[in-house]
Amino acid sequence: MTATQERPAQWRLPYDVFARACPSRGTLEHVTGRWGALTLGALHEGPYRFNELRRRVDGVSEKMLSQTLHALERDGLVHREAQPTNPPRVDYELTPLGREVAERLLALIHCVEGSMDDILTARAAYDARRATP
Repeated sequence: MTATQERPAQWRLPYDVFARACPSRGTLEHVTGRWGALTLGALHEGPYRFNELRRRVDGVSEKMLSQTLHALERDGLVHREAQPTNPPRVDYELTPLGREVAERLLALIHCVEGSMDDILTARAAYDARRATP
């Protein structure tokens, strides 16, 4: 029995992220990777220019942000608008699909942020158990 057959009927879709060759895997990686999730979350606040976005997503390198934005644009989640000015101005914003994905990601992000006290307690307990011989 395949993963698709094991799913409830309402979850059966033409794509199956659990299948090795499914194209949805790449998009899932773009969305859930560290920089993709943070970039989508930041863009949910509104449009950003590249350097504004780089400052908002603290710690991302110029190269990684550029690669992330290209991947998200290719997946149809981010719209890139180049203004014909001197110097050129480029704005990034979420597409309607990107907004939907970002809202779901933000729910997860807020869940994690709201649970950090419990997570830090669990980490400390785990580390204490591992440190004792």
